[in-house]
Amino acid sequence: MKQMPKISLLTFSCIVSIGTLLLYNIPFFHYVAQNTNGGVIEKLLLLTSTGVIMLALNFIMAYLAIWLMKMVGRILLAILAIINATAVYFITTYSVMIDATTIENVFNTRYSEASGFFSWGLWLFIAGCGVLPALYCLLQPVVRGKAKDMGIFCGTAFFIVLFTIALNLNQTLWISQHDTELGGLLQPWSYVVNTCRVISFQHDEQAEEIKLPDGKIGDKEKAVVVLVIGESARKANFQLYGYKRETNPLLSKQDSLRVYEATSCATYTTAGSKAILEPQNSDDLYELLPNYAFRTGVDVAWRTSNWGEPPIHIDEYLIDTELAEQYPDVDKRYDGILFAGLRERIEASKRDKVLIILHTSTSHGPKYADKYPQEFEVYKPVVKSVEEGEKNIGLLVNAYDNTIRYTDFLLDSLINTLRSMTDWRSAMIFISDHGESLGENGLFMHGLPMKLAPKVQYEIPFLVWTSDGFRRYKSAKKLPAVLEQHYIFHSVLNLLSIESPAYNSDYDIFSRWTN
Repeated sequence: MKQMPKISLLTFSCIVSIGTLLLYNIPFFHYVAQNTNGGVIEKLLLLTSTGVIMLALNFIMAYLAIWLMKMVGRILLAILAIINATAVYFITTYSVMIDATTIENVFNTRYSEASGFFSWGLWLFIAGCGVLPALYCLLQPVVRGKAKDMGIFCGTAFFIVLFTIALNLNQTLWISQHDTELGGLLQPWSYVVNTCRVISFQHDEQAEEIKLPDGKIGDKEKAVVVLVIGESARKANFQLYGYKRETNPLLSKQDSLRVYEATSCATYTTAGSKAILEPQNSDDLYELLPNYAFRTGVDVAWRTSNWGEPPIHIDEYLIDTELAEQYPDVDKRYDGILFAGLRERIEASKRDKVLIILHTSTSHGPKYADKYPQEFEVYKPVVKSVEEGEKNIGLLVNAYDNTIRYTDFLLDSLINTLRSMTDWRSAMIFISDHGESLGENGLFMHGLPMKLAPKVQYEIPFLVWTSDGFRRYKSAKKLPAVLEQHYIFHSVLNLLSIESPAYNSDYDIFSRWTN
């Protein structure tokens, strides 16, 4: 096989820079063109300026990678090419942006869920737009040149960047207004910068929780609270909130069920579940509900089929595969495994107060049709993935609505179980971590920054059931029209009779508990 002719590092870096611009940044330029105010000349000037800046920055990156790191630099460029292709595929297919939220979701996604995105379209795109450029970066012979050349070429490129920025200082306001979108579409800088940000965030979060003031249990009444954290369940598709389909045929017949308007604090699992469990909205990591209740003397159990959870420090933390070993007769593929044996678990408790938290994954994409047993496929036909659903939104909605029907069954069964346990005061609370997009405005799934997210990604169901005589609900006049996720923490403290300085009656759906 004839060896490729050697080229100068200047030529190589120019080729890599131009290729990066053309292969991976069309969505960026499309966004700029669609969202720039002014006439044709203004748009052309801004597009040209951003193009020049990107070419210069990518040139510097390619040149320095090879000059400073030689073969390691080649490998780095090859890896970036493959990641670039993957990022562009998800941007164009699922209308996502590669911001810190997206990167955090990637870090918190299991293989079992990530595999749902795998398709021939993805592999072919990566092969053509990622692997081939990667092979070029690895195999093209390059003459590195002298250090003087490196200084001249990279220095000139950097001067061009500064000069172009100076010419566009009048666009500072526009850029600040669209910084999230621009940063999320710019490859490879979107995921490089945001990965560094997420690693920094995670390092900060690994710090010890901020302990809450000590609390105490105020009575010996036997009480159990089952908190179900839903996954990607959006209010818009719940019959209980006016959806025209019968997605809640069972819960709609539960006369004692309370239905509240609510919004999530974020559009992704880690932040959404943290908000549900913390006493107040904060970037800091305060002691979470299960940890605090456990430390106070409550019998706490956590069951999950999900991931991306904040730190949970209790004795009984079980994932779905562990539950499957305990309950081999229950189908482990679905969230019914989380509800298995709950009555026996509660009645076996040696404490008066029990808190059980079930973290489901029932409505998580991209394969909604894999989230429920076949008998719950009421709405047909369905598509198997979000990617297929882009061509027929109706079939995607069918699959999603079936996940809500399955959720309806699970919650109704739980309420009936708790109602039959007459020796216990009991409560069931269901709230979702965030909502979901199902093709509205070309958007799918979730994870957009809150300031950009459509309401279907943050308007969530909040359902509450209590056994007869167990706490008195506040009147609607004493509550805001729309509740936050933080109402969970304080309402559960009330239900479990935990007296604590951390309790805030303003964020409690129940009247204040007294001895």
